[in-house]
Amino acid sequence: MVYRANQEFNTISNISNLFNMPPDGLLFLNNIKSPSEYLTQGREVLVPISCSCYGHFSQANFTYIVPDSATFADIACGVYEGLVKSVTLVEGNQWQGNHLTVGSILHLPLKCACPDNFSASVGVKYLVTYPIVEFDYTEMISKKFGIPPEDIWVANNLEPGPTVYPNTTVLVPLKKEPSINLSVFDPQPPIPSFLPTLPVQQARKNTKKLYIAGSVIGFFLVVLASISCALYVKALKKQEAEHIPSFAHRSSCSTPRSSPISGPTTSTNSCLSPDLLAGLKYTLCNYSTEEIRRATRNFSEDSKMSGDLYKGLLDDVEVMIKQMKFDDTRQVIDLHSKINHGNIVKLLGVCYGENELSCSYLVFEFPNGGCLRECLSHSSYSLRWHRRTQIAFDIATGLHYLHYCMVPPYTNMSIKSRNIFVTTKSKAKLAVLGQNPSVGSAREYEAMVNLKGWVEPEHHLNGLTHEKVDIFAFGIVLLELISAREDTDGKLLRESIGFLGGGASEGGCFEQLRNFMDPCLKEDYPLAEALCLAVLAKACVEDEPLHRPSVDDIMKVLARMV
Repeated sequence: MVYRANQEFNTISNISNLFNMPPDGLLFLNNIKSPSEYLTQGREVLVPISCSCYGHFSQANFTYIVPDSATFADIACGVYEGLVKSVTLVEGNQWQGNHLTVGSILHLPLKCACPDNFSASVGVKYLVTYPIVEFDYTEMISKKFGIPPEDIWVANNLEPGPTVYPNTTVLVPLKKEPSINLSVFDPQPPIPSFLPTLPVQQARKNTKKLYIAGSVIGFFLVVLASISCALYVKALKKQEAEHIPSFAHRSSCSTPRSSPISGPTTSTNSCLSPDLLAGLKYTLCNYSTEEIRRATRNFSEDSKMSGDLYKGLLDDVEVMIKQMKFDDTRQVIDLHSKINHGNIVKLLGVCYGENELSCSYLVFEFPNGGCLRECLSHSSYSLRWHRRTQIAFDIATGLHYLHYCMVPPYTNMSIKSRNIFVTTKSKAKLAVLGQNPSVGSAREYEAMVNLKGWVEPEHHLNGLTHEKVDIFAFGIVLLELISAREDTDGKLLRESIGFLGGGASEGGCFEQLRNFMDPCLKEDYPLAEALCLAVLAKACVEDEPLHRPSVDDIMKVLARMV
C-alpha cells in the first residue's frame, strides 16, 4: 500500500504503529535510515502487507484504537487516507454504534488484491494499492512506478484515458519489487517570459500618482452613486405605496454573493448590494387566509395533491398551495429570492398566519401538464420518446443551476417524479417546495425519505448532503422515464436493471431492455438511445457516491439526444 505522511503520522515509527508492524521492513523498502526521521507532508511511503481473500473481496485486516473523539469518516479519510471507506468501516463495526468512544478498538478491512488471484496481466508479482488524491492521473502514477499507463488501465478494468476521482484507489501491477520515484510530480505551468518588468523606483513613483488620481475619482464616484441610490430607493418606495398594494419580499441575507458569470464578489460597501437588487426584482403577491380557503375549497380532499400540498384556483389561474410553519415559510422565500430559472417552479405568493404558531401558505405556479408521475401512469397521456429525453435534460439543467449557479450551492433532496411537473409542451420544471430537514436523528431521516425524494443508500450512515444525493434520486427518475414504473422503495428499479451489469449476453441484454421499457412506447424509440439512458441511470444509482457522474457529465450525455 501507499501511505502519505501527514502532520500526525510523519515518521516511519508512527506509520508502522498505525499498520501494526515493525518499522524495519518500511525502512528498507523506502530507503529511509531512521524510524524517527521526519518525513515531509505528502511524502509517499510503501507499506508491505499480506492480502487475503474474504468471500468476494480481498482485504488486509488491521485494528485501530480510537485515541480521542472521532467519527468513522475522520478515521477513514483523515487517518487512513481513503484506504478504507467510511461505509465499510461502519458495516464492519456495527456493534460500536454511531458514536465512537476513546479506547474503542475498530476492525479495519483495508483494500488490496492478491497477485495469485490476479489474471489481468501475466508475470505480476506485486499489486500496490494507490489512493488517488487531487491532481493525480494514471500517466503520472505510471511514471512513479516505471510502468506503462496501459498496465494500470488493464489492471483496473478502465478505458484508456479514464477519469479517476480523489478518495478512491487503483491497483498498480508490478513485476518486480515496488519502488516509487519521488521526483515525479505535476509541474506548475511556467511563467510567461513576455511579461514586462519595471524598475522598482519607477514603479513606486507611478503607483503613487495612480493612488492619488484613483482616490480623487473614486471619492466622487462613491458620492454620486450614494445620492443616485438614495433618490432611486425613495422614488421606488413612493411608487409602491401609491400603486402597488401587493407584498414585496426582500431577502434578509447579508452575505455578499459572487456572480457566476462575472466572477468577482460584490463589495458589501456598495450601495447597490446584491440583497437590495434581489429585493427590487423579487415581488410576491400577499394573499389572505380566506382567499386560500376559497381557492382550495376549504382544503377539500379533491384539491389535495399530497401531504400538505393542495391545488387551487387564484385569480382564475391554477396554482399549488403549500402549507408550512411560519419560520419555514420565510426560509423558503429567502431561498426562492435567489432562484430565477425556467426549469424550476416559480414561487408566486404568500399567506402569512396570524402569528408564529399558526400555519402559513406559499403559492407556487402549477404547470398545466401536471406532475411527471401522473403523465407516466396514465396510458392515455403517453409521452413520446423525444419528449422523455427532453424532460430528462430539463431536470438535469435545473439541477445544474442549483448545484453550480447558486451561492452557496443548494442540494435539493426532493427529486422524484411527483415533484417534477411538465407543461403542455413537455417542458419539465423541478419543484423546490420546502426546506430540507436537518439530518441528525433517525426520525428526521425517515421524514426526509417519506416526504421528499429518494436518498442515496449510505446517507443514513453519515448524514452527508452533497450533490451526489440528488444524482442518485435523478437516476431513479430516469428509470421511471424509461419504464413508466413507479419506484416504491428506492430499490425496485435498481434491481430491475441488473442485466446491465455484464451478466447477460449482448442479445439477451437488448431483449431484457425491451422488456424493461414502457409498453406505451410500442418500440417507437431508438434502441441505442434507450440503452444509453439506462446505462446513465445505472451509473447515477451506484452505491459508491464517487462512482456517480456529475451533473456536467449527465448534461453532456443528454444533450446528444435532445
